[in-house]
Amino acid sequence: MDNASQIAMQQVVQKQLDAYNARDIDLFMTYWADDAQYYLFPDTLLATGAAAIRERHIVRFEEPDLFGKLTSRTVLGNRVVDVEVVSRTFPNGPGHIDAVCIYELANDKITKAWFVMGEPVLQQG
Repeated sequence: MDNASQIAMQQVVQKQLDAYNARDIDLFMTYWADDAQYYLFPDTLLATGAAAIRERHIVRFEEPDLFGKLTSRTVLGNRVVDVEVVSRTFPNGPGHIDAVCIYELANDKITKAWFVMGEPVLQQG
């Protein structure tokens, strides 16, 4: 894969993360394919299709502490792998969770995504 293609894929994933952090559901969804699949790694399908992914994130975007902080990004073929620390509002209160996000892209859209999630860590105090 050439460097321009790698840069383009990174830009799609970064813009998707920026929209996530802005909690802009309409902009967020522009980066997902209509038939995208969303998995808990390795193979638990959580949502299939843009409408289901949108529904899942409308609820998530209501969390007051929601923010994904990128710590590293790697491109492997047609996949972008992000390591993030995600701040969330869990049922027991605010905290964060480590996440590895694997995005598969085609035609400048995310077609599949897998998420490897750590254990939630609640804020102290």
